[in-house]
Amino acid sequence: MNYNTAKFFASYGKIEQLPLPERTEIAFIGRSNVGKSSMINKILNRKNLARASAEPGKTATINFYELENIFLVDLPGYGYAKAAKTEKRRFSELIGGYLSAERYLGLVIQLVDFRHSPSDDDIKMINALIDGEFPFVVALTKADKLSKTERAMRLEELKNELPCAESLTVIEFSSQTGEGSEMLREIIEEIASE
Repeated sequence: MNYNTAKFFASYGKIEQLPLPERTEIAFIGRSNVGKSSMINKILNRKNLARASAEPGKTATINFYELENIFLVDLPGYGYAKAAKTEKRRFSELIGGYLSAERYLGLVIQLVDFRHSPSDDDIKMINALIDGEFPFVVALTKADKLSKTERAMRLEELKNELPCAESLTVIEFSSQTGEGSEMLREIIEEIASE
């Protein structure tokens, strides 16, 4: 797959604006500031294709990136406490609307901050993905921020924190070092070739 050909396709602020599904989509989902845009940039080997921000709640739209015959879809983050209630509701409707729409969803990449226990919203989302029988993997972001000992401890704790942990595909990821990028690219390429 030629990642250099990846480009921004479009942003949508309302579900009814979404284009009709025409190709396989891989969606990135997680709480605000967990690193969705940074992950997309790292996978695509770009610095600023997906706009990343240190300020949570910046991705307020569903952003589509075109990569050969697939779309990478950056969904708004959930769980940002300081967002206005109307914005929280809009984000929730966007995420829920996207997941319940008839899309060619090849995979959901559920991002969880490796350093902390999954939030209640993370657990709800993982349960929704399981209940909806969506194909998904869990990417543990900010892996570079943990020592080897801390990682081992967190992985052990996650066995009890994540629903159905024993049957999940879990990938340790860092947008700083690129760890996990190659594995995610392999999964994306496999889905794109189906």
